[in-house]
Amino acid sequence: MTVSHGNTADIMPDIVVFDVGNVLIEWDPRNLYRKIFDDEAAMEYFLAEVCTDTWNLEQDRGRSFKEGIEERVALFPEFEAQIRAYDTGWHDMVPGEVPGTPALLGELREAGVPLYAITNFSREKFAEARERFPFLDTSFIDTVISAHEGCIKPDPRIFEILFERNSLNPARTIFIDDSLKNVEGARAAGMHAHHFRDAGTLRQELISLGFPVASK
Repeated sequence: MTVSHGNTADIMPDIVVFDVGNVLIEWDPRNLYRKIFDDEAAMEYFLAEVCTDTWNLEQDRGRSFKEGIEERVALFPEFEAQIRAYDTGWHDMVPGEVPGTPALLGELREAGVPLYAITNFSREKFAEARERFPFLDTSFIDTVISAHEGCIKPDPRIFEILFERNSLNPARTIFIDDSLKNVEGARAAGMHAHHFRDAGTLRQELISLGFPVASK
């Protein structure tokens, strides 16, 4: 299926597409590892050299957590306990909702705005997040999960999956993400995009675009 990519300069968005991590729910490995390491520098070394962002992205791309953990343990046996905590202590990385954003999501849903999500997330951990945060299951018409698709943002293909699966014109959508490279990827795919910092700034952006949310 070929999706027509409209010009975002000519079309105002009326569909909202959310990222999940650090837009709707908080995520930072340091929330866990500050409890494990007594020394900040040692923690930063571990996250830069052992359980790295690049390594974690392979779980988001579809590798199982079990496989990812065993690969790291084989390479860094001296850190086995800390590596295994990346799996067993994952919920400590996610202390709760991002303040204000789920409420804003609820306002959009109640107003009948079509809502979608695209997220870089592991298969196992997204299933756990859905149980813990029910709005992830009830808010969206469709959620594109990287681990299910075998590709991660900002790969253009992950945006195309959303457009094709739901017959969307990207120029009618606004994508919200905390990562600038993902925001730039969305714009390159023909979407409007907002680089998320906080719910208040996002609210003002949505109001300026004519979305039916309250001014606070």
